[in-house]
Amino acid sequence: MLSRTDYIRQSLELHLFFGRIMKEHAFFLQTAFTPRDDKSAKRADELRMAFSELLEDSVSLANGVISREAIASGEIITQYTLDAERLTEFYTGVELNTKITQAEKGLSPGNEFSPHLERRVFAINRRALSLLDAIIHFKTSILNDVMSCRMFTLNYPLLIDHILREAKLYRRMVHRLQTREHINIQREIFEQEAFWNQIMAEHAKFIRGLLDPTEEELFDIADKFGREFDKLTFDAKEAAERTMTADCARLTEDSLQATMDIRDFKAQGTEGLLECKIKSIIIPLLADHTLREANHFLKLLKKFRHQCRYD
Repeated sequence: MLSRTDYIRQSLELHLFFGRIMKEHAFFLQTAFTPRDDKSAKRADELRMAFSELLEDSVSLANGVISREAIASGEIITQYTLDAERLTEFYTGVELNTKITQAEKGLSPGNEFSPHLERRVFAINRRALSLLDAIIHFKTSILNDVMSCRMFTLNYPLLIDHILREAKLYRRMVHRLQTREHINIQREIFEQEAFWNQIMAEHAKFIRGLLDPTEEELFDIADKFGREFDKLTFDAKEAAERTMTADCARLTEDSLQATMDIRDFKAQGTEGLLECKIKSIIIPLLADHTLREANHFLKLLKKFRHQCRYD
């Protein structure tokens, strides 16, 4: 049974990471529709605002509650997030709520738990589940329309599928918290590693496809990361199917090293975009978004490495 402390902390840390991810997914969808699909753009904007409010409320509850590790991980915000939001606002004309980012900069860890806070977190989780049902339905509808040539969008079909899978993972994790579900740690390690290794592989491929054709060196680096994470994804899926506990430490260490490398590549890329040193059609907020996801995976892998050592 999950303790009150773990329930509150895990819930809020999950929303601080994934709530921002979801609102940015809605933004990426919103800005990629053609003028014909203005109703879809409006719906994406509504979902973006709803997740922005969820994130803002989560931030207000999280101060003095979340772990030092979550704050330091770079999964909530990075040193680039605020500048990336401001430049993205300039490029698109879409107003982003940068006050949330500024509030997140002031978050501090602590252990201020109470039954009242538990009830408020329970309510936020219910809101999140409802919003996730809505955005999953929306993304599924868009993907179906794109795949059947009923809609054109500037997003890759794979990117739409990619963000749909992330929404489904977020929903599954919130549901687990709400039901206080018992989790098989060993299987969870392999499943999470397979999931996030695939996400890292696809990030590399998106970066490769959005770089200007003249950026040949960066193209080759991204291509190499794509192949490396494809292999790691295959290995993790195979281990999950066979419950190969002996491979836990090796797979986790390989994933950790590769993710540290791609994290550094993404950080350099985000900085290069902010300084106008990279030719691409990558919006700055997308670069920072992928960097935060790499930081999130690194936080998970460090926990998994400890778990593998003591199994």
